[in-house]
Amino acid sequence: MPALTLVRHGQSLWNLENRFTGWVDVPLTEQGEAEARAAGKLLVGHRYDVAYTSALIRAQETLRLIMETAGFTDLPVIRDQALNERDYGDLAGLNKADTAARYGEAQVHEWRRSYATRPPNGEALKNTAERTLPFFERAILGDIRQGKDVLVVAHGNSNRSIVMQLDELDEDGVVSLELATGVPLVYDLAEDGTVRSKQILE
Repeated sequence: MPALTLVRHGQSLWNLENRFTGWVDVPLTEQGEAEARAAGKLLVGHRYDVAYTSALIRAQETLRLIMETAGFTDLPVIRDQALNERDYGDLAGLNKADTAARYGEAQVHEWRRSYATRPPNGEALKNTAERTLPFFERAILGDIRQGKDVLVVAHGNSNRSIVMQLDELDEDGVVSLELATGVPLVYDLAEDGTVRSKQILE
């Protein structure tokens, strides 16, 4: 049966600095590069027919390091901004602790974790899902339906929206969903996209 593996990119510079990142194109840290290589080691022996990533360098570099470490030579790679991180709007670049001090912890928690509340001039998870899931249905599940094994290296919120659909989480359930950087999440799917099993590789 087809396999779908989701990986959140390794630690980025602004993850390290506790800043809202979103669509700002920041690089991986040394730790992020190490996380990507560790993910590659965990995926040695797996086989993929195609890989997907976002338009942002931290996801693309994570995928490159995974492929290099795992020996996935000649793997076709499709890049699309539908898999980009959610757009944090006016919060992008701001320190999260400083932002909480300014607006209050409750407000910042709602901007960060709620399903439908947008930060100023940015996207809520709901908006991220509205662009990620149609692409997931059309392209990624399109490959799954052809029996292909697919690797997706993207971002916390684009991957959360995919996991929300696969795990059939409601709006409350997705609030507590955390995806660690550089940790592969492997789904065994039927060719119609239904989940047969799920495994976290650590």
